[in-house]
Amino acid sequence: MSLNRRKFLGAGAAASAGLALGAPTIVSAAEGKTFNWKMTNAYAPGSPFYVQGPGSPTDFCKRVEAMSGGRLKIQHFAAGELIPALEGFDAVSSGLVEMNAANAFFWAGKIPAAQYFTAVPFGMNTQGMNAWLYNGGGLKLWEELYEPHGLVPMPMGNTGTQMTGWFRKPLESVGDLKGLKMRIPGLAGKVYSELGVAVRLLPGGEIFPALERGVIDAAEFVGPYQDRRMGLHKAAKNYYTTGWHEPTNVTELIINKKAWDSLPEDLQAIVRICAQACNNESWAWSDAVNADALEDLVSNEGVIAKPLPGEIITRLREVTADTLASMAAADPATRKVHDHFMAFRGKYSSWSGTGEKGFMDLGV
Repeated sequence: MSLNRRKFLGAGAAASAGLALGAPTIVSAAEGKTFNWKMTNAYAPGSPFYVQGPGSPTDFCKRVEAMSGGRLKIQHFAAGELIPALEGFDAVSSGLVEMNAANAFFWAGKIPAAQYFTAVPFGMNTQGMNAWLYNGGGLKLWEELYEPHGLVPMPMGNTGTQMTGWFRKPLESVGDLKGLKMRIPGLAGKVYSELGVAVRLLPGGEIFPALERGVIDAAEFVGPYQDRRMGLHKAAKNYYTTGWHEPTNVTELIINKKAWDSLPEDLQAIVRICAQACNNESWAWSDAVNADALEDLVSNEGVIAKPLPGEIITRLREVTADTLASMAAADPATRKVHDHFMAFRGKYSSWSGTGEKGFMDLGV
């Protein structure tokens, strides 16, 4: 009995050792799998920031492949190369592609609350938005909002504060907005429409010809670098600087949930790290190139850059509050996101008023 028992224990120990030695091989095989994904984009081929350049979606794809040692390769398709510009949400949700780059406010017709994850008029700047998303519970809310659609969202870029836009004629009072035809998307379009503006939704490539021919009287796109590249300064010279409508602007990455769950944890971590890196990189790049572009527009192109009159800002703020309140009252999901966003905004404003504003008031 004693001998048999020793043989049994010895065999068991050997088997256990074999399993322990074999386990790393099994894990290694799983982690060694190569994934080939597709990413679509809402923006046109060659677009700086939105498609190519530092912190762009194509930059993100390159970073992921490099950090993963080629285990996750992502083929990027700009708008129209695989699907139309604004069909990325459905394409990823259905599993047609694994990823899409766009802005959450494009999906307002499907999910009204999604707009809060791009930009909120008179909301928070980029520092505040990042604080809310990464450390204030905003990203968790975003994930909950998209979960029924089989999507995993995260920030992947930011333009920083945008410009109010280009106007063929100067603005002096709230009355000047009535009857104005303006290209502008998102929540700001709702606000402007309440003040009598005829809001037009035009893709980027149609903005300049429409402004030049007088089909529209004003247009908002992004900021000095992007706007100069489109030639908007050749169609209008009044450039208002108060980015009340988009104090930040988040580029959204959405991932098919089933595809995401199929990734090993280390590849999921690489995707998140690369998205966060591009969020910071694109913002830094935007601030750098906008500074030079604005100086060039004013010094060499005859552009008049100035803040909106205080009377207009005051009225826009009032209408924004009413518009957001109405949206929140009409939809429980929007109410939840709205209340969370505004509560964090209150805390952030208190701190930034002490920290950032205190420093900026020094005239730096």
